Amino acid sequence: MEIKVLILTGYGINAEKELAWAFELAGGAPDIVHLEDVIENKKLLDKYRILAFPGGFSFGDHISSGRVYANMVKNNLIDELRSFIDSDKLVIGICNGFQIITKLGIVPDLDKNQKQSVSLIQNDSGHFEDRWVWLKVQTNKCPWLYNIDTIYLPVRHGEGKFVVENDILLNRLKENDQIALKYYNPNSKDVTYPFNPNGSIEDIAGIINTKGNVFGLMPHPEAYIFNENHPRWTEKVISDKYIGLDIFKNGINYFR
Repeated sequence: MEIKVLILTGYGINAEKELAWAFELAGGAPDIVHLEDVIENKKLLDKYRILAFPGGFSFGDHISSGRVYANMVKNNLIDELRSFIDSDKLVIGICNGFQIITKLGIVPDLDKNQKQSVSLIQNDSGHFEDRWVWLKVQTNKCPWLYNIDTIYLPVRHGEGKFVVENDILLNRLKENDQIALKYYNPNSKDVTYPFNPNGSIEDIAGIINTKGNVFGLMPHPEAYIFNENHPRWTEKVISDKYIGLDIFKNGINYFR
């Protein structure tokens, strides 16, 4: 059975080809489509089981990362996107894609009103972070993370610090099991920088919506789909156990 994946591009998105390759290796059938083409033909969404918002620097990160791209989607496609999510299809937003879907309000969407309640802001370090991080899965509600406990992925962002509107909302995320991933240190309980590369509250690296079928994360699983992607692969210190490709396999296998 062919599982079709729609990967949005345009206006500074630059990780769409990596993402398409990851979905193809996972057994999916990805199409890279410009946002304007989807706006002009909204029925395109009906052809797909998975919608992906890739990383990049949409609109040059002006105003705030993901804001302008999110507004284009919200002003033109929000009803179609809501229907897509409500029909139990899958959505993933990675890095700039995560920034976009938080500003769209489709994660965490606690009250199902697409109101923005969380954001990704400038890293505490004050500069762009390009490093590898360990992540620990926190939920069993997310099909993208099925049978994954820990994973090792690269980050590459300037605005990756996860923040919430208030403590009440943070507690609701915990109670609803919507915290999907946390940065962690495999050798210690100390998760200060650089293990938490951006200063995210409670080391949060990814969240889901209330149903679990919309997943946003800052690290890049599509940048670790071969052992050779790892900077230390020649030292033979890595393992297939922690590879990002597993996330995309889970997304495809969800429909099988």
